[in-house]
Amino acid sequence: MLKINELYSSIRRLHESIRDDLISACENTNLEKLAQIAHEVDEDTIYAIDRISEKLLIEFFEKEVAPHTPIILIAEGIPNGQIMLPAGASEQDAEYRIIMDPIDGTRGLMYQKRSAWILTGIAPNKGSVTNLQDIVFAIQTEIPLVKQHLSDIIWSFKGDGVNAERYNRLTGSCQSISLTPSTAETIAHGFAMISRFFPGAREVLADIDEEIIRSTLGEVRPGKAHCFEDQYVCTGGQLYELASGRDRFVADLRPLMEKILNQRGLSLGICCHPYDICTELIARELGVIITDPFGNPLQQKLNVVDDVSWVGYANEKIKKQVEPHLQNALKNRDLI
Repeated sequence: MLKINELYSSIRRLHESIRDDLISACENTNLEKLAQIAHEVDEDTIYAIDRISEKLLIEFFEKEVAPHTPIILIAEGIPNGQIMLPAGASEQDAEYRIIMDPIDGTRGLMYQKRSAWILTGIAPNKGSVTNLQDIVFAIQTEIPLVKQHLSDIIWSFKGDGVNAERYNRLTGSCQSISLTPSTAETIAHGFAMISRFFPGAREVLADIDEEIIRSTLGEVRPGKAHCFEDQYVCTGGQLYELASGRDRFVADLRPLMEKILNQRGLSLGICCHPYDICTELIARELGVIITDPFGNPLQQKLNVVDDVSWVGYANEKIKKQVEPHLQNALKNRDLI
């Protein structure tokens, strides 16, 4: 059986291969071609660019991992969202559940607006109840824009801190870097936001955002800005921004909008799923506080369909400042 540190070496090679293939595709393929819809599934839209990474997954795990250790691979693009490897083994035989998002931030990458990320989390197999808190190893690798020559890769073994490196694709060299979440005691003059990437109750999310900021920092003064926002359309990217000290507060509350949308006769659109946030262990290992809207640890099962609402605070003081106002805003709208 492969141990977690041995799986790290294999999965890192996979991440690097996906990264390099996607950079090459973005350099050599027309933007409109990469942005074509390949097919629709219930939980998301699959674009042509997604196919580049998806096709590598099963082949890689069949050859590199499954001959040594039976696993359950969970990822978007796999029929039914998961596959048992090697073929013919039973789920009870699996040592690990490996959950992946081979491109988190597809939309930003295919239009060359923002880096995307490759995400992987590994948990011991505890059956179908295995959840995000069971993940003992996580790794995420940046897929940079074509015009960007540096790419970060960060990983963590649970209870053992975080490692980070910066890869220079011009020289092929890697350099260790240090990530530190913000130590600020307030969101004032920092980046703090509610995610509202896509149409569907965006005005409600914006209103919640405004209420939190007013309650936390008071009314805006003429010619001043209390704080700022950055709608990074990528959960892995948002986690990285919290981990690296760039963001102080992020909340993705899209699943909570279902009640309001149903009252309007509308459907809930795309939300964060467990594979999008499977690397939250890394942020937590650095001291970032990741919770659900009630303040509890995330405990969603490892699958590709469940919707996830999550909140990230750079540190305990930011949490103490913001959380009461966030929860009041949600309670005022009967959302929690």
